[in-house]
This record gives sequence, C-alpha cells and structure tokens, in this order.
Amino acid sequence: MTQMSQLLALSPQNLAGKFWRRPSGFLFAADRQVIPLVGAEIAKASVSMPIGFIQAGDIYMLVAFTSPTPGNNLYIGPDGKWLGNYVPAALRAHPFHLVSPEPGADAVLCIDEASGLISDTPEGNEPFFNENGQPTQNILDTLNFLAQTEQNRIPTQLAVNAVVAAGLMQPWPISVQSGEQQVPVTGLFRIDEARLNQLSDEDFLKLRAASALPLIYAQLLSIGQLALLERLGTIQRDLALQHQQLTQPLGNLGGFTLGDDGDLKFH
Repeated sequence: MTQMSQLLALSPQNLAGKFWRRPSGFLFAADRQVIPLVGAEIAKASVSMPIGFIQAGDIYMLVAFTSPTPGNNLYIGPDGKWLGNYVPAALRAHPFHLVSPEPGADAVLCIDEASGLISDTPEGNEPFFNENGQPTQNILDTLNFLAQTEQNRIPTQLAVNAVVAAGLMQPWPISVQSGEQQVPVTGLFRIDEARLNQLSDEDFLKLRAASALPLIYAQLLSIGQLALLERLGTIQRDLALQHQQLTQPLGNLGGFTLGDDGDLKFH
C-alpha cells in the first residue's frame, strides 16, 4: 500500500490547475510479490495466477502470488506490460486509492503524489474536476470501482476468517524452478485439503454460510498455476536479454566495423 504521507485527498483546493494521466503500464507494481484479492475476482484470478494467504498480524489475507523472489513480480515485463490474463483489482485504479483517515471515518479518494502522474499541463492529461468544481466522469468511475472493491473486502475477510476458524489454514512450503535452481518460498499459506475432506457436515455448512466455499475451491484450483510462474520466469529472462540487446551500444557489428576512412572492415 502507498504510504499515507504520499497520498493527497482529491479536492478542488488541493488540485487546482492540476491534471492527471493514466499509467502507461504496471511498473509501479514490479516489486510486489503478493497482491491483495477480494472474493469477487477469485474465479478469474484462480485460473491466471496462484492464490494463497499471508499472515498480517492476527489475521490472514487472501493474495495472488506473483513470484518466488521477494521484490519481484513475474507478471510485469521490462516495459511494464502485464504478461498474465487477469489484472487484480488492486492494481487497476492506480494512482488512486480509497483511504479512511481514521477508523470509522468516511473513506476519501486520494491520489499518490509519488506516482509521477500529476501534471500542471492539460496536453495528453485529464482534469480532476470540471469547470463547476465537480469530479469528472472518469474520476467518479474510479471512485465507484474502488468503493465496490472495498465493499467486497469485508465479506472476503469474513470468509477467510471462517477458513481459519475451521482449522483449514496450513503453511504452504513450495519451491519454484528459477533458471537452474529451485527457489523455496516461505510465508504463504494454503487450504488443508485433507482436513477439508474430514470436516463434519455441521462445520462444512458453517463454511457455506460464510460464503467461504468458492474461496476454498478457487485456492485449491489455483495451485496448478505455479507452473505458470516457471514459464513466466523463462519469458522474463528472454525479454531481459532482448531488452539488453536492443539497448546496448552497437560497437562491433558481428565481426565487422567501419574504419576511420568509412570503408567496411571485416575481422
């Protein structure tokens, strides 16, 4: 999450004469090994990326897993393009965030000042407010998207809490092939499938009442996407090599150069 000190509340006073532009890619998330998810998106996310849980204080959070290496996101190419089939909702509203300044307070739409996407000029950019000082339609659409996402986060967390209460959370000690080595991953949790199959009818019905079953089965289904991380690792290495070849000085052009007199000389 963006640090609070970098967030600026949207208001005509704070952003008078300012404009914003959409990000050209997802490089802002290139260092995110895990990305928060909400229940409304798990059907699409589970067939595009591994899903698991991380422990944050006293609770567990539903997340998408993007890389075996901390500080790395295999779903984002060197040019910022998203390499997967589904972009998590947590990334789609950048550089905007919906933040409650204090517990119980109404959420406020903010923009990340450190994003580099605020401008003083209108060329190629969009206004925050119209001539009447009202938010533009694009800003309202962004606010609505973020509000829906946040509203879904509450039942999502309740479902995760039900999974924990049923004793179905277990460590997920996995390793992913990266080049010539297996990279171990720690700190992730998954559904204990064996224990799930041993639940009493009463406990199973409690999970259904908490709307936890779609989350449970989506997590188990997504385990097959670990193989995709290995393929993405190979793609990333190929893309990095191509990028290096495109940006390196021409130098010696494959065994021949131009001499001082302009004649082509072979080596």
